[in-house]
Amino acid sequence: MDDADGIVTHIPPLRRYARALTGDHTAAEDLVQDTLERAWKRFRLWRRGTNLRAWLFAIMHNVFVNQVKASQGKQNRAIDSAEVNLPVTPPQDERLDLRDLNRALRTLSAEQREVILLIGLEQMSYDEAALVLGVPVGTVMSRLSRGREQLRLLMNRASTTTQLKVVK
Repeated sequence: MDDADGIVTHIPPLRRYARALTGDHTAAEDLVQDTLERAWKRFRLWRRGTNLRAWLFAIMHNVFVNQVKASQGKQNRAIDSAEVNLPVTPPQDERLDLRDLNRALRTLSAEQREVILLIGLEQMSYDEAALVLGVPVGTVMSRLSRGREQLRLLMNRASTTTQLKVVK
């Protein structure tokens, strides 16, 4: 496999992660394009034998952070459930759960959301996530723990507020 093929194989996960980070299809596509452009221009800096996937995700993370800093005043938008690539269309209850999860993810800090997405969505190891984010493994574990607890609280609150009462 040559270098271009190596990058191409990582485009679908990059798109998925970008959609989860940005919550907007157009912004996600722009983020992927910016990431691939930066990776291609700096490909000589990548060392053979190291983790290409983690290197690409680290570039995406840095591009995303730079974009967020550049547009501090913008408000985050929730992920449209139609943009999430699911193998089967979920029943209505699952769609509502997905909507609630997307809203809950949007309320987390960027640091917690990134760790949860890298480990939960992209199935990265703690070491890979630490490499992508440029933080120690202990920080990844701490952010993941706090983020999961915050998600649990938010999802429990969402499930209790959406229950209907029987009216006589």
